[in-house]
Amino acid sequence: MTELELKYGCNPNQKPARIFMKEGELPVQVLNGKPGYINFLDALNSWQLVKELKETTGLPAAASFKHVSPAGAALGLPLDDALKQMYFVGETELTSLACAYARARGADRMSSYGDWAALSDVCDAATAQLIKHEVSDGVIAPGYTEEALDILKTKKKGNYNVVQIDPAYVPAPMEHKDVFGVTFEQGRNDSKIDEKWLENLVTENKHFTDEQKRDLLLCLITLKYTQSNSVCYAQGGQVIGVGAGQQSRIHCTRLAGNKADLWQLRHHPKVLGLPFKEGIGRADRDNTIDLYMSAEESGDVLDEGKWQQFFTIRPEPLTAEEKREWLGKVTGVCLGSDAFFPFGDNVERAFRSGVSAIVQPGGSIRDDHVIMTCNNHNIAMAFCGLRLFHH
Repeated sequence: MTELELKYGCNPNQKPARIFMKEGELPVQVLNGKPGYINFLDALNSWQLVKELKETTGLPAAASFKHVSPAGAALGLPLDDALKQMYFVGETELTSLACAYARARGADRMSSYGDWAALSDVCDAATAQLIKHEVSDGVIAPGYTEEALDILKTKKKGNYNVVQIDPAYVPAPMEHKDVFGVTFEQGRNDSKIDEKWLENLVTENKHFTDEQKRDLLLCLITLKYTQSNSVCYAQGGQVIGVGAGQQSRIHCTRLAGNKADLWQLRHHPKVLGLPFKEGIGRADRDNTIDLYMSAEESGDVLDEGKWQQFFTIRPEPLTAEEKREWLGKVTGVCLGSDAFFPFGDNVERAFRSGVSAIVQPGGSIRDDHVIMTCNNHNIAMAFCGLRLFHH
């Protein structure tokens, strides 16, 4: 048995704490810092997500996790100029892995504050430089170049958590955990997510583009490692909104849709052109941008004190009409759900965020109503028959 002692469990009063293997060696090695209990929960869940994304798509993948659910996940596709500005990477030289990380971190920057990052490939210097400038608790990857490791070791006064995992590690087929002194046992969810789960299109629109197939698979794999109930929106090879851990399916859809809408609004010229003062930190920028996008025309972000604190000049408000017009042009968004939609209201809410392709298990007694709602909006929907609850 090998073990790693931890400072404490989920909370400081929960001691002692450790991770260990009853048989064999731990598949992880701490290269820097001292990760905690929740850090390792995030690390092991996020690693599974990016590993599976890489295996399914062949592209480098990254994830940003908070409290055992992804705030973002993405593939290593190039960034356009707007995304570079949104993600604060400017003219930085980016590798495919760095693009994946920038996308994952940029999906929901407020939620990613203090995140755990996961990388499918050996961390290179370009990716390490991006991580260096973000508020983050740690990172897990199958390896690190010498230069990347040196960069990461400078974070948090030398205490940044860097974990290396054996990419060849395969866990036992049975999982166990204790709750209130009772041991639970189940088979691992090792269902392989691939295009076969997208073949049963039940709507009048029976066509997924290659890009939609890629993004729907991204949704399903993300949901597989998201606390349930959960719904995921994706576009352009990255997650743009996750609704996790909600008791109601429609609340998942609304939460994820609201996050996706904010991501879309970050592309608006008024948002990209906000006149921030030099030296404003990224976290303050993120908070202010979200306040600006969410505010009414007389919202708090435009109060005299706030605009003088953050902006060189008073910014013009982003009006409700401008937001409606901008979001009304959005299309091509994909959506996945970890369990069936019980009502068509989920589809109606998804359509408001530009969703044109959906994958969900199906199996509701109201499937016919859900299908009819999709048909009313020309949305293509597949029933995958695969529930992806994760707790």
